[in-house]
Amino acid sequence: MQIRRRRSSFWRVWGSALVSIGALVVIAAAAALMMFAASAAEAEEIPRRHDGRPDLSGTYDIATLTPAQRPDRFGDRLELTPDEAAALAEHWSTNFDKDHAPSDPNREAPPKGGTGIYAPEFTGAAGKVGGYNAFFVDIGTGAFTLDGKYRTSIVTDPPDGRYPPLSELGQERSKRLAPFRHENTGTAWWLDLPVGPYDDHELRPLAERCILTRGASGPPSMPGMYNNLKTIVQTDTHVMILIEWMHDVRIIRLDSEHLPDTIRNWSGDSIGWWEGDTLVVETKNFREIPGSVTRGSRDMRVTERFSRIDADNLRYEFTVDDPAYETAWSGEYPWPATSHKLYEYACHEGNYAFGNIMRGARLLEREAIEQGASRGSTGSGSGD
Repeated sequence: MQIRRRRSSFWRVWGSALVSIGALVVIAAAAALMMFAASAAEAEEIPRRHDGRPDLSGTYDIATLTPAQRPDRFGDRLELTPDEAAALAEHWSTNFDKDHAPSDPNREAPPKGGTGIYAPEFTGAAGKVGGYNAFFVDIGTGAFTLDGKYRTSIVTDPPDGRYPPLSELGQERSKRLAPFRHENTGTAWWLDLPVGPYDDHELRPLAERCILTRGASGPPSMPGMYNNLKTIVQTDTHVMILIEWMHDVRIIRLDSEHLPDTIRNWSGDSIGWWEGDTLVVETKNFREIPGSVTRGSRDMRVTERFSRIDADNLRYEFTVDDPAYETAWSGEYPWPATSHKLYEYACHEGNYAFGNIMRGARLLEREAIEQGASRGSTGSGSGD
């Protein structure tokens, strides 16, 4: 009887354990099925092409109040609090309300060099002489969020969210190009390209020549002061990104090889391939002065990753590897879809200043020639 009771107790214990294990297995299986169902639902929400690849086609508005580089006061902090994000939005809303106020038609012209009173929130040419007001500016209404969190900067690596220091090669290159930079460009990155005197159109910045705007075109492609819409058209063999500032068309060849190093472009040579649901794009073969906000060298290599967050948003990630910097650097931000239309920039149609720059240079040359001839004539008549 004692042995029988022990056996009975043994089977009761192990039987109970087996039941518990079985219950856990059932629960785990149910959880797995729920996760699978959720993943399947999410996958169904992402638009796909006939080949099963995510469809990236659409028009996106990347305007954001989040800066490319993190303000020093945030240090290594990647995220903003909701209150800080609200304060940022309120700051810019107040500025824009002020700039939208009617201008005094009897106001005087700004002083030479400008004072910043016409557009104090902008630096460089726009802020100093009033070249732009709120009517022309579209930098978004708030900081962007990723994974439900506001960000302090687009740059995420290095940890301080700022471009890394220039390497010895980069410093030497910067010194070499410094004499050709216009002294009044300040922090206006869209003009900060090597330029020379005002007498040759090929020595003027690419933006003035309506060829390319740094930052907007990229790569990496970064938000700017306006014209932040981008249209993507995706086919089986190519992905096209249209950027109307200045009518730049990036053609990304899929599953291809790079062109020879002897063929170089302002925005480099881009090829792409799929890694799961992510389009990876590698760009190299830049010209010495690339059409990029990075001020990178001709040996810069940029890797971009495009993936869908959901049916209305893309996740854009990039890494810049350039010997001009001490280390590679990376960033990310969302591309929200928009129903707005992308219109032609038509830069040359209103590019009156550029023609006047060239006409002014020809006038100065003619005056110098006439003055030289006059001095020569006077000198020869005096016998000196």
